[in-house]
Amino acid sequence: MKKAIVALAVLGLFGCVASDSDLAKEGNWYQIGYQDGMVGHSQRSHKRLSELGDVQVSDYENGYSAGIAEYCNPNFAYQIGVSGQYYEGVCEGTEQAQQFRMEWQRGWNEYNN
Repeated sequence: MKKAIVALAVLGLFGCVASDSDLAKEGNWYQIGYQDGMVGHSQRSHKRLSELGDVQVSDYENGYSAGIAEYCNPNFAYQIGVSGQYYEGVCEGTEQAQQFRMEWQRGWNEYNN
């Protein structure tokens, strides 16, 4: 129950987050990267980022790393799977990758049953 409440709170916060275009105009590439990582998206290419504006790649990468560190928490992986969110493999290579994948798979299996 606690996991569900925390996951819903995190997802709810994304409703208040500025759009990528707004963040790019502000030069907030860290936040763009953080948002991508927090929702488990694969890291964007330089070409895709530069479509938004004058990209600061290091800021984006730092934000992305911080977001992935939070997303890859195995304590929330089951909830991510059971909510139907597809896992793009972004946690591979992290310390808790195997545990995350197992918990996500357990939730994903339940979602698909």
